[in-house]
Amino acid sequence: MVQRQVPNPAELLDLMKFKKPEFNGKKRRLDSALTIDDLRTIAKRRTPKAAFDYTDGAAEGELSLTRARQAFQDVEFHPGILRPAPSVDTSVDILGGPSALPFGIAPTGFTRLMQTEGEVAGAGAAAAAGIPFTLSTLGTTSIEGVKAANPHGRNWFQLYVMRDREISYELTRRAAAAGFDTLQFTVDTPVAGARLRDKRNGFSIPPQLTLGTIINAIPRPWWWYDFLTTPKLEFASLSTTGGTVGELLDAAMDPTISYDDLAVIRDIWPGKIVIKGVQNVEDSMRLRDAGVDGIVLSNHGGRQLDRAPIPFHLLPEVRRAVGDDFTVMIDTGIMNGADIVAAVALGADFTLIGRAYLYGLMAGGRAGVDRTIEILRTEIERTMRLLGVSSLEELEPSHVTQLTRLVPVTRTVSDAVVR
Repeated sequence: MVQRQVPNPAELLDLMKFKKPEFNGKKRRLDSALTIDDLRTIAKRRTPKAAFDYTDGAAEGELSLTRARQAFQDVEFHPGILRPAPSVDTSVDILGGPSALPFGIAPTGFTRLMQTEGEVAGAGAAAAAGIPFTLSTLGTTSIEGVKAANPHGRNWFQLYVMRDREISYELTRRAAAAGFDTLQFTVDTPVAGARLRDKRNGFSIPPQLTLGTIINAIPRPWWWYDFLTTPKLEFASLSTTGGTVGELLDAAMDPTISYDDLAVIRDIWPGKIVIKGVQNVEDSMRLRDAGVDGIVLSNHGGRQLDRAPIPFHLLPEVRRAVGDDFTVMIDTGIMNGADIVAAVALGADFTLIGRAYLYGLMAGGRAGVDRTIEILRTEIERTMRLLGVSSLEELEPSHVTQLTRLVPVTRTVSDAVVR
């Protein structure tokens, strides 16, 4: 029989531990976010629908993005036991320089749309964390503005090749003059993908005030206050702003981009050059043989070709094909530090985060980006300790099994149509 007694007031007092109230709403909001998904939830609540969907959405049925995220979830880790890892080293050397973490901030277009601090918040947070920041050709802060926000850190520049080649050449020269050390030459955007959320929302750049946007703005006055009381929202590196994203991309990009363009940019650019948007083994090997410094396996966050290859699934095969001495990076679908650990274990030298950073930005500006980085850092360190590894160099393919849901159909002779 259970023995009962009158509660002891002294024991009750010992149990009553009240947290000190936090009166700073932003800090309280960000402290409550324990995962990137939590930041996404906050971002959705605080950002107008058209701006949030522009960030959150992908092309057509959004299968490429869904599959990329699912691929990271379909990972089985294999921890070692009795291998103490009381401290872990998350630093890495990438493209001739250091990074305190095995990820950097990916290029994102029109970033001040999400939150008015935009690229300045991203560059400042990257500087504080000791990781690279990448500025997009379609960014809303100038090359020089990013340099001012991150004067001593590592800045990278993402380049689109325009119909007017001189625009691309001049941007390349400006980035070099500003001390950017790596160029991401992007090859997966000859034309714009069909981003249906934007079309359904009537989204344009800059955003237009309509009855729908005004109604949607009522519960989000802070976003509109920032939008209407800060400098005009426009591309910092391009002179043309106005229209849908697809219209702007189709007007600016050139579908005839080729290896000849890569050769010209290679002659102009004095630093490291990586090709972003690689999606098969053959192109990976050809680019290695062409003498570039590395590649980024990416389907553009699922925002271009829907049903594109899953970069994380492609990674092991590419690593085997190009060898250990060639830089292979990966993006698309990363939402957890464990995703980054799995990618490194399977051969990635480095990873890039796009939406994860933007969710933090929308949730709380610069402080929100800091929170994104801290969440991922904590998840990386915890995952490494649980695996029993003390440094990234100790991660091996044997630590990870990729569980597959999408298995290619093997055709037999009888399946073929005989003509």
